[in-house]
Amino acid sequence: QTRLVSSGGGLVQSGGSLRLSCAASGFTLEYFAIGWFRQAPGQEREFVSAIASNGRYVYYGNSVRGRFTISSADTKNTVVYLQMDSLKPEDTAVYYCAATLTQSLARIREAGNYDYWGQGTQVTVSA
Repeated sequence: QTRLVSSGGGLVQSGGSLRLSCAASGFTLEYFAIGWFRQAPGQEREFVSAIASNGRYVYYGNSVRGRFTISSADTKNTVVYLQMDSLKPEDTAVYYCAATLTQSLARIREAGNYDYWGQGTQVTVSA
């Protein structure tokens, strides 16, 4: 079965940290850029971060830049991590990882350009 599996969410206090993981089942992520998006209740899906297929380029949304770090276990994106530090209550959302063949800086921030999505993992930050 071709799918992405994300894990690592949970409940944390404001200022705390969590690390999310994303891995593929049934296919290789070697040629895909991997993105993280989040969606809070009643809000649109928001771009959080992305890493290019070779791991050379990383991108961040304005609201998380300087607090979140995206990385890959290797150059084939076997597992992609999202380290989230200095978490705030407004970071509370369901976080999704996704895979896309696009490497364009503009397109990589758009959810509609992603081909595969994980099931989502809940992140809750208490005040």
